[in-house]
Amino acid sequence: MLVTIKYFASVREAIGCASEQRETAATSLAGLRDELLAAGPAYACLSRERAVRMALGQMMSDEAALLTPGCEVAFFPPVTGG
Repeated sequence: MLVTIKYFASVREAIGCASEQRETAATSLAGLRDELLAAGPAYACLSRERAVRMALGQMMSDEAALLTPGCEVAFFPPVTGG
C-alpha cells in the first residue's frame, strides 16, 4: 500500500527529506519502521534505541497502530516546551 511519511526536526535532518511517499508491505507502524531501518543508514535515526515519537493520521500512536492505504505517518523526536 502507498503511505505518506513525514519527518520532523532532527529526524528530518538525519534522513535528508521532509516527506516521502512509499509503497509498503507493512501493516503496522512497527513493520513500517522495520522497513525503513532496513532501507539504509540514513534511517538509523529511527532505531528503537533512540527516542522517536510516531503519529498516524495526526494522532500520537504506538508501534501496534495499523496502517491503512493512503495514511499519513509522522516520525519526530520528543519535544519539550517551556
